[in-house]
Amino acid sequence: MRKNLKTQVIQSIQRGSCIVGLGIVSLLLLSSPAFAHHPLDGRLPANMFEGLFSGLAHPVIGIDHLAFVIAAGLVGALMRRGIVIPIAFVLASLGGTGLHLWLFNLPAPEFMISVSILLFGLVLAVGKSLNLPAVAALGMMAGLFHGYAYGEAVVGADMTPLVAYLVGFATIQLSISLGAWVLGESLLKANAMKGQLHLRFMGFALCGVGAAVMSGVVLG
Repeated sequence: MRKNLKTQVIQSIQRGSCIVGLGIVSLLLLSSPAFAHHPLDGRLPANMFEGLFSGLAHPVIGIDHLAFVIAAGLVGALMRRGIVIPIAFVLASLGGTGLHLWLFNLPAPEFMISVSILLFGLVLAVGKSLNLPAVAALGMMAGLFHGYAYGEAVVGADMTPLVAYLVGFATIQLSISLGAWVLGESLLKANAMKGQLHLRFMGFALCGVGAAVMSGVVLG
């Protein structure tokens, strides 16, 4: 009885994880790759509410940012203590926004963002555990460029909406990325072999998103 119940629970987790995973991939593939993704239509947030709303929305409505946020969590699931990868990425994105606010220029941010999606999608598609410090360092480097892009929306904003914006995009990125990490962990724990196949499928889909974003940058 207990064995049957345990089997049913594992199967339920696996089915649910697959559904969520397919939903994530569908969302990414159906989204349009565009960099002009700001909920206030380019207007600076004028108060705390607008700053928080803009920060929460920016990483979600931009396919390039959303794809990498998800990828960071899924890649983390491949490694022991891999939860540090999404955390490192989010912290670095705050630093990247700071660089933009301090008027420090990073080269070709849009192109580097597309490269980050392709790279993490490839890591996920290969499906092998890599060196954690090295991958975390790549995640932090990606975070600097993603955060730099976020900074464009609040250059010149007052301190209150600016802080609310930072809190908003850090919170939503961490929530989505940790959710993806939990998904990856659940898939692998339910069935390691099938779980890796699902993650590899998501990795190839992310590679496709990265290629689409890169083509938009290169071709204009």
